[in-house]
Amino acid sequence: MTARRRAAAVIVAAGLAATSLAACGDDSGADAGSSRRKTVTLVSHDSFAASKSVLKKFEQKTGYHLKVLKSGDAGQAVNQAVLTKGHPQGDVFFGVDNTLLSRALNEGVFASYEAKGLSAVPADLRLDDARHRVTPIDTGDICVNYDKKYFADKKLDPPRTLDDLADPAYKNLLVTENTATSSPGLGFLLGSVARYGEQGWQTYWKKLRHNGVKVVDSWEQAYNEEFSGSAGGRKAGGDRPLVVSYASSPPVEVLYADPRPKEAPTGVATGTCFRQTECAGLLDGAPNPEGGKALLDFLLSGTFQRDMPLQMFVKPVVKGTPLPDLFTRYGASSDGARTLAPEKIAEHREDWINTWTSLAVK
Repeated sequence: MTARRRAAAVIVAAGLAATSLAACGDDSGADAGSSRRKTVTLVSHDSFAASKSVLKKFEQKTGYHLKVLKSGDAGQAVNQAVLTKGHPQGDVFFGVDNTLLSRALNEGVFASYEAKGLSAVPADLRLDDARHRVTPIDTGDICVNYDKKYFADKKLDPPRTLDDLADPAYKNLLVTENTATSSPGLGFLLGSVARYGEQGWQTYWKKLRHNGVKVVDSWEQAYNEEFSGSAGGRKAGGDRPLVVSYASSPPVEVLYADPRPKEAPTGVATGTCFRQTECAGLLDGAPNPEGGKALLDFLLSGTFQRDMPLQMFVKPVVKGTPLPDLFTRYGASSDGARTLAPEKIAEHREDWINTWTSLAVK
C-alpha cells in the first residue's frame, strides 16, 4: 500500500529512523561481524510502519535487533534494490508489488525462502509459488478517491468508473502519479490496460490528457499536497478533488482527524480499482540471511498481520485475520478490482510506461 503512500499522516514507530548506507558499513573486524549477525535490516519504501510494541515482540522472540532503511517511494526503492543486487543494503526487502515484481525477479534481487505460515495465504496471492523468492504480505486496491465536500458543493455526482474520468464534467479535477516512479501511478495505468485492452488504453489516456489530468512524481505529493480532500492537501492548498490513491485511504482521514468525523470526508470510485499485492523477500547476498528468514516468518505472523491494517492501511494476506472496525466501516470494498497476469506485466511494462510518458507527461 506502500507507499503504502497510504496515509495522510502515517505514524512511524519511534526509534525506527532510516539508517544510512554509510552507517551500515562503518564497523570492521570481528565486532562488526558479530554486530551484523545480531542485527537484521529491513529495506523498504517510505510508508512501512508498524507498532513499536509489535516490532519489540519480534526482537524479544528472535534476539535480533531490527533496523529499518527507507528508500523512497516503491518504484524508487525497487530501483535501489536492483542497483545494489548482490551487495544489498539489508537482509529483507519489503514493498515490491505485482506491478514491479517481474523486474526484481528478473534481476535476481531475491534468494529463495519459503516462509513459515505461507500455506495460510490464498494461492492467487502467492505470486512466486514455484520458487518462493518473495512472500506476499498485504493486499489492497489502487482506486480514485474523491473529495466529498467539493462534489456536494458543486452539486455534481462524483465519478464512479474509468469512463467517467474522461467526461468534460471532471475536466482539470484529477491528479495521478508518474508511472515510472510510483506504484499507485503504475497500478492506475495497468487498470486502464485491463479495462480497455492493449489498443484502447492509449486512446483513453489521450482523453484524460485532453481532460486536464495532472501528473506528479509520487503518491505523497499527489495525496498530501494536490488532493483537496486530504488533511495534508487542505493545509497545502490542494485544488484537485480527484486523486489516485487506495480504497483504504478514507479510514486514514477519519483516524487522524480531530475531532473525529462521523463519516469519512473522502470517498472511493470503486469502478476505477486495480488490485495490488505487496511482497517481501530475502535479499540475495544478505549479511544476515538467518535473521532475514526470521523476519519474513514474523511478517506473516498473526502479531504483524493484525497490526498492519491501521498502520499501513492495507489488508492482511493470511486467511482469517480480523480487520479493525474503523477499517471496515470507512474503507471501500471493491470486489470488481481489475488485475493483470504478472507475466503480461513483465512482458509489456517498460513499453507501456514509455508510451504512457509520451501521452501523459508534458
